[in-house]
Amino acid sequence: MNLSEYLRLDATDLARLVAGGEVTPAELLALARARADAVNSQLNAVVRRMDETADARASGELSGPFAGVPFLIKDLAQEYRGFPTSCGSRSLARYVAPEHSNIVGRFLDAGLVIFGKTNTPEFGAKGITEPELWGAARNPWNTDHTPGGSSGGSGAAVAAGIVPAAGANDGGGSIRIPAACNGLVGLKPTRGLSPFGPATGESMFGMAVQGVVSRTVRDAAGLYDAIVGPTDGSVYPTPTPTTSFADRITTAPTALRIGYSASSAINPKPDPEAIAAVEHAATILEGLGHHVEEVSPPYDDGALSRDFLTIWFAVLATEVDEARKLTGATDRDFEADTLALAEIGRSTGVVAAFAALNKVNEYVLSLERFHRSYDYFLTPTLATPPLRIGATDTPPLLQRASRVISKARAGSLLSRTGILDDLIEESLGWVPYTQLANLTGRPAISVPLHWTESGLPLGVQFVGRLGTDGDLLALAAQLEQAAPWVHRYADTAV
Repeated sequence: MNLSEYLRLDATDLARLVAGGEVTPAELLALARARADAVNSQLNAVVRRMDETADARASGELSGPFAGVPFLIKDLAQEYRGFPTSCGSRSLARYVAPEHSNIVGRFLDAGLVIFGKTNTPEFGAKGITEPELWGAARNPWNTDHTPGGSSGGSGAAVAAGIVPAAGANDGGGSIRIPAACNGLVGLKPTRGLSPFGPATGESMFGMAVQGVVSRTVRDAAGLYDAIVGPTDGSVYPTPTPTTSFADRITTAPTALRIGYSASSAINPKPDPEAIAAVEHAATILEGLGHHVEEVSPPYDDGALSRDFLTIWFAVLATEVDEARKLTGATDRDFEADTLALAEIGRSTGVVAAFAALNKVNEYVLSLERFHRSYDYFLTPTLATPPLRIGATDTPPLLQRASRVISKARAGSLLSRTGILDDLIEESLGWVPYTQLANLTGRPAISVPLHWTESGLPLGVQFVGRLGTDGDLLALAAQLEQAAPWVHRYADTAV
């Protein structure tokens, strides 16, 4: 097999060739490395190589549905024994994981050959991937733009053909945002369906989930078949589907009712490309026999964003404190933005965080009422095309002020400045649609149906009822057949 052949094949095809003896795991690993060597200096997608470990694995006996397929894992909450998991932070850059995370164990049981870790923002705190520790990851469709976050390194690596799929996770859109930015498939599964632990609990009260980004729907289906299911330590165990996702995508859905909207209280004027993306999707769906109509959003995304960030800042404060205890890190080992957000979470207090958690029920009920009339809620995944690198940089003066305020434990000063409203607009204004699925625990998928006039991907998102992961994948497979995207490859951009 040569590199051009490798780039055309998805993980399912590669696994079939390995199983048939037509190519060896070592040969595929060499091709993946060659591709990484050719493009990663431009993309900064892979931040840690694990070559000796991967060589040993590729030369040994492998089993599982994806035996021998090269793979990358995210450098956050996907620990690999004997290697650091930095979480994009200097504070953890040298802390070596004593054991595999459960999700990595599932990847290995599937036969995947993990040979590196991908770039992520510090603690996954942003929808872009520009950590001070590793530097900015870049979009292979246009390297002046972000590949999204927080699984941005994984998204860029898959879009550029280093691997056909890669590990990702999603606490507020971190699978779907990179999928939308890079022209990929990104399913955020139902809460508790994929495993966390043992080192990390089910983060953000089950709002964060483990998963993958991939180029094809069948890879997403097969990989989720390999990783879903509770562990003995699961806090939010969700029953494993009785029908495999791989089987489910072979039957196309018929006559669905889908309500769509691009409206957002956070971003009252979404980019015309975002509106075009969702309207294009609606047209395709109507052509497939589905009933599609524009609706008002079934929830207040402005209120939801405030509640989401209140919870997230409290979680971030605990993560910073845990890193300090684990490694002895000091303030200089964290980014100024992280310290400021953590201090807001610390100063806001437990009452505010629990009040926000109590409101989750309102959002669940609003979706339940919506789903009485519609099978899916369709939105753009992004309110704008992928941002330019550096678009959300905090000015140096504000960074210095944030460090002073954090050191003085004066987060209440920040809160009184109205910074939370500014953060909602700046951090979530371009991605206002994704947090709904995390707070409610519902599954949601981004599929690449739209490219902008300048050639950047801009995906659309479907949010489903609890436990409809397989149905979402079946719909994605139907869309993939109706409007194929795999031929739109980022190879010419790098």
